[in-house]
Amino acid sequence: MESILSNITKPYSFFTIIVLLILGSCTERERTFKASEVSILPKPNMMVLEESSFKISSKTTISIDDDEQKNSANYLIKMLSATTGFTLEVNKVHKKSVIQFSKIEGLQPGAYELYINPKKITIKASDESGYFYGIQSLLQLIILQENTDAKWEIPSLIIKDQPRFRWRAYMLDESRYFHGEEFVKRILDQMALLKMNVFHWHLIDDAGWRLEIKKYPKLTEIGSKRKDTEIGTWKSGKTSGEPHSGFYTQEQIKNIVAYAKERHITIVPEFEMPGHSSAAIAAYTWLGTAGKEIEVPVTFGRHYDNYDVTKPEVIQFIKDVLTEMFELFPSEVIHIGGDEVGYKVWEESEHVQQYMKEKGMNTAADLQVNFTNEISKFMQQKGRRMMGWNEIMGINVHKDFEEKKNDKEAETELARNVVVHFWKGNIDLMTQAVKNGYGVVNSIHSSTYLDYNYKTIGLKKAYDFNPIPKDLEEKYYKNIYGLGCQMWSEWTPTNADIEYQTFPRIAAYAEVGWTTMKNKDFDSFKIGLNRLQKYWDLLGINYAKMVD
Repeated sequence: MESILSNITKPYSFFTIIVLLILGSCTERERTFKASEVSILPKPNMMVLEESSFKISSKTTISIDDDEQKNSANYLIKMLSATTGFTLEVNKVHKKSVIQFSKIEGLQPGAYELYINPKKITIKASDESGYFYGIQSLLQLIILQENTDAKWEIPSLIIKDQPRFRWRAYMLDESRYFHGEEFVKRILDQMALLKMNVFHWHLIDDAGWRLEIKKYPKLTEIGSKRKDTEIGTWKSGKTSGEPHSGFYTQEQIKNIVAYAKERHITIVPEFEMPGHSSAAIAAYTWLGTAGKEIEVPVTFGRHYDNYDVTKPEVIQFIKDVLTEMFELFPSEVIHIGGDEVGYKVWEESEHVQQYMKEKGMNTAADLQVNFTNEISKFMQQKGRRMMGWNEIMGINVHKDFEEKKNDKEAETELARNVVVHFWKGNIDLMTQAVKNGYGVVNSIHSSTYLDYNYKTIGLKKAYDFNPIPKDLEEKYYKNIYGLGCQMWSEWTPTNADIEYQTFPRIAAYAEVGWTTMKNKDFDSFKIGLNRLQKYWDLLGINYAKMVD
């Protein structure tokens, strides 16, 4: 793993950063911390501050009880080495000045207990993710300190903590702009520190195909490149005047997936279908319904053509791509998009209309739902589970779009094993999906879209977001898996642009996903955020500073 300081930009040297983090000189006297000096984000659900402290030194050792804890111990060694300069040893003998991993039965996945006193630190959990999150809290106690008068001294305390939701996601759209492996790892590092556990990776859309598929090389030879790019805003008429390209090789994907796995982050890739498919159709014309050669679009938004889902060869193409994706991404869930599908091209196609008539389909929405169910069945046979934006249910949520205002809704029911990713429409639609037994991730655009400016979604609005609808009965809470915050990148071409829109709101969403409602407190959050921002300064992260 690259060190916690690996992405720090010049002119800071390693020595300078260590000095900045220490902010004080060594003392032998145990220090008692004030409550105002201790911050962890997201806020633990129970934390009791005690007198005195534990001091990490070169003599500190790490103790494990079994091989299951070895990965967690090795990760902690690397992080502490990067932060303190000490390379600690692992042993199975409990010595003085020890950081101890201890198995405790009965905790939920991701839960942990952290005990710190002058003699030792104990991290207790039932699984590896619990140990990992305990480590993140320990690391924050080190790197988010202010005005300490001793090197690597951390407060004595007790923490008992667990995540509120099992799905705590950040989405990066790289179809519009390719940002690259090192930037993705930089994002993953910050997600890990904030205990987020799903990286939703939007790699395939109209604007570019960013994933190497060996059976179909033109997807990246042609589909990953565009001649120019719309800039400014929607339908601005302005372009950059420069080509844009980029994609990930399968080896790079494997590397990034392994990097995420070490940080207990699952990567969920998104392969858009049957709409937002222009990049693929530009590579292989026969995939489209219109039968016309096109180029990868220069403009953003919704485009005319879709995959021709009536053709067996198109269905086979989709299954072939998914099969290669299954090899690259071990995630149980694979996202298929399914949003904003324009039905005009299907409605104007004689052979599509004939197919629908033969199959007894009355609407284009039924054609989409039937196709979605077929792909869902294929995924299920391969041990995977489909996820898609809530249009896959066949309900028209786009009557504000001129081309969709008269679209009829589907009579066909979406397969029940599909995860519905709710982003648009009346909240009653999501409530009904939950009551019908669907698993739901709540990413309503008005509260979670990071491409929206800070006037539209300020830090407080992000922090106040509750994925569970106000009037939903408690017996249905289990069907709300959690939330995602989405970084769509039409108007954020640079890494710095992405960082500005993402940080600091990502910290607010992390606390939404982790901390119970009764334990959340915005004023307390802002204190911790202020300390976290100083750490981001050291890393050179371009966060937005005035957001309220």
